[in-house]
Amino acid sequence: FFWNSHPERVYQKLFEHWQKYWTEDRKKKANALQLDPIKVSILASIVDEEVNLKSEKEKISSVYLNRLHKNMNMQACPTIKYAMRDFALTRIYNKYLTIQSPYNTYINPGLPPGPVCTPQPETIDIVLNAPQTDYLYFVANSDFSGTHIYSTNYDDHLKFAKKFAEAQDRQESIRKANQ
Repeated sequence: FFWNSHPERVYQKLFEHWQKYWTEDRKKKANALQLDPIKVSILASIVDEEVNLKSEKEKISSVYLNRLHKNMNMQACPTIKYAMRDFALTRIYNKYLTIQSPYNTYINPGLPPGPVCTPQPETIDIVLNAPQTDYLYFVANSDFSGTHIYSTNYDDHLKFAKKFAEAQDRQESIRKANQ
């Protein structure tokens, strides 16, 4: 687009691209997940903001789909960052989880009303082709490798989450000591 492109032209071009992207095959896959293209895009935006490693996106997508299908709250940290409008947050504390916003997926069921970023087309396809797992929880690995530990029950999740929080505390103490 040029700087002086008319808004209707911009919208038309974006809409045409959307129609081309959402082929019948992709629409069928979305329908099989009991989602529509908009909801798949919203979920893909959360996955994109949740994880940096492409290799983790499939399992993360699976966890969120499992939560949706079990009518669990999504409890997605990227939605808290979006609700707070603080995209530099590196740690989500419990005190943030009560913020009143339709984007707070810790207190509001289902997906937020819109995406938290522009999802990558590749991530949309990952969501549409997510593997079937029994995972309901995940937490970043305490070695800070960018990988996650997945679990099927809350008790195991809490053990792994505690280890990660302790690792974050140690890292924060080192950082403060070096200042």
